[in-house]
Amino acid sequence: MSKNISILFLGKADDPYCAAGLNFCSQNSDQVTACLGAKWGIPLPEEAKNWQGDLIISYLSRWVVPKYLLERAQLAAINFHPASPDYPGIGCNNFALYGEADEYGATCHHMAPKVDTGGIVKVSRFAVFPSDSVESVLERTYTYQLALFYDVLSGIFRGEPLPVSDETWTRKPYTRTEFDELMTIRPDMSADEIARRVRATDFGDWQPSIKLHGFTFKHHPNEK
Repeated sequence: MSKNISILFLGKADDPYCAAGLNFCSQNSDQVTACLGAKWGIPLPEEAKNWQGDLIISYLSRWVVPKYLLERAQLAAINFHPASPDYPGIGCNNFALYGEADEYGATCHHMAPKVDTGGIVKVSRFAVFPSDSVESVLERTYTYQLALFYDVLSGIFRGEPLPVSDETWTRKPYTRTEFDELMTIRPDMSADEIARRVRATDFGDWQPSIKLHGFTFKHHPNEK
């Protein structure tokens, strides 16, 4: 087992799952460059822009990796996506709950210039139940995603070739516009439609918006 694999690890700041993945990389490689970001839209750090080496890992990263940087990875540039291949893009678990999916999961895939379109390495899935919420699905997603990370990275550190899955993305990535629409409730919607949207988007401070007579209000299910 070699510790000479040079890694660029792009992840989310102050996230325990991301921290566990980064720690695993640091235990098994002497050449890890880590960049952790808290918000979307922040500039890519200079140490990432100037990096070149063997492996790029994106794990809940706040950045879209540019093509020139992807091409500098001699071994691979892989992303761990918190959804199964049926749900590329953003708002993945929300669309799964809205569609009343009976399974969900996490995907490891090669990165391409267009987000969530690269070849799939491996997928891990779990059952979704009618009792599930955004919170419970996310909790299991992150657990399965980390287990998938350990599985794929263990093979890399043992010098094994990356797996090649026969699975493919089943649709175009969900967009911000589609997600915003899912977060919207209108008075002409049926009770069932409203209930599905609330279940799919109710998560802490994230709540669907109610549009009425040109005004927008936040839905607060616990207020009386």
